[in-house]
Amino acid sequence: MTSERRRKLAGKIDTSSIKTTTLFSFVMFAMILISFLWVLTSFFMDTYYQRARTQEVIMTAEVIETQYRNSPAKFSGYAAETAEINGIYIRIDDESGSVFFDGTRMGMSSSEYADDIARISEKLAADPTSSVTETRHSASSDSAARLVYAANIRTGIRMSTLYIIAPLYPDQTTIRIVKNMLSYITFILLSVAVLLAYALSRRITLPIENLTKSAKELSTGNFNVKFNGASFTETKELARALNKASYEMEKTDFYQREILANVSHDLKTPLTMIRSYAEKIIDISGDNPEKRNADLQIIISETERLNRLVTDMLSVSNLQSNNVEMHRETFDLVEAAEDVYDSFMVLASSQGYEIHFHPCKSAYVVGDRSRIMQVMTNFVSNAVKYSGDNKFIDIQLVRGNRKVTFHCIDHGIGIPSDEVSHVWDKYYRTSANHERDIEGTGLGLAISKSILNLHSASYGVNSEEGKGSDFWFEMDTVRKPSSRTKAAKPDNTPGESNGKEA
Repeated sequence: MTSERRRKLAGKIDTSSIKTTTLFSFVMFAMILISFLWVLTSFFMDTYYQRARTQEVIMTAEVIETQYRNSPAKFSGYAAETAEINGIYIRIDDESGSVFFDGTRMGMSSSEYADDIARISEKLAADPTSSVTETRHSASSDSAARLVYAANIRTGIRMSTLYIIAPLYPDQTTIRIVKNMLSYITFILLSVAVLLAYALSRRITLPIENLTKSAKELSTGNFNVKFNGASFTETKELARALNKASYEMEKTDFYQREILANVSHDLKTPLTMIRSYAEKIIDISGDNPEKRNADLQIIISETERLNRLVTDMLSVSNLQSNNVEMHRETFDLVEAAEDVYDSFMVLASSQGYEIHFHPCKSAYVVGDRSRIMQVMTNFVSNAVKYSGDNKFIDIQLVRGNRKVTFHCIDHGIGIPSDEVSHVWDKYYRTSANHERDIEGTGLGLAISKSILNLHSASYGVNSEEGKGSDFWFEMDTVRKPSSRTKAAKPDNTPGESNGKEA
């Protein structure tokens, strides 16, 4: 492989990716474990072996003592077998002489055994009631350590002495086998670690890669893309959030197309009429004052319609950017609602709408009176548009628990349950309405939402398709301002209601 090809291959490996990081992390973890195991084997094996061997020899000595006391006739066979199995030197001295069993294969001379026993006997003589141990080293090798053990065994009036000599270093063949085994273990562990790390990194990154791919498709405008989070809780939650975002973006895109169509229709109609009646004035009714004034009135009406449309758009933009001046004051919400009701009385009498008004006792709130009235007007206007043939609208104000709630209830077409959460969005028009001739841009409720948010008011809609809707908002009440101060304080006066209708 050339150096240029290596550089290209290295350039394809993203060292900061989750897959690469996970793979390297697992491999490094396995290498650290294996290195730790090799260090323990190389530097601490002798120490550990000596401690374990010492404990084993002491336990074996206790068993030998018990066997010597309880079964002296079988002791020789037992001692010989124990010496061979455990690789130790056993010697018993009593009145009749000495007997020994050598299973050490240490290659020690008889003088070395005699020297070890002589030295340990001196220690035992100083404390004949307990066992004594001593670690010795061969003169030829400092590493060939051995444990020398001695203890007195009393059987009735007879006293015997037990000596045990055991090597404290592992057999070289055993060490070689252990190291060979560690080599195999190292290779196997590294192989398994690499495979597991690769499999796990793929399993972790695959759903993320799929989510990224789907997100790129979404960014191109493909709202039909579906996000799959695979089996991880975190990626599932992310996929659900992205699917919801995709749905919301699709809805917004739909509403934007709708508003473009609606605005185009709403702009085109009055502009066409303004042009037509202006031409009519020039060509036909210019010399007839009565006809000319009628045509001019239509032009003025259509101009006002255009002005309302542009004003609504500017209001949404200013409110959502917080670029609006609020004139806060303490005012009676019931009185303001009654003003809104009075403004719709002409509509009620001229077009057959039945509008009922149910106020409560005076309820003072703090806010921008004109903008709160705009919200109530939007609610009632919206109810008028979608009340259908029923033409019955109920305006209610309810007090309680230091709050006052405004309700605007219609019994018209209602809102589909899957669209209720979108009624406050810009450009929204319910799919239950199939009439294009209903005036409006779909901005009224969006404007109301922004105004209510600026007042920190609660709001919502309760609706059932085919049965009507209840649009409401709730504000905190304050005490009626006195002539001395305009400061607003909490009002705890219980509410009551009476009725008024048109």
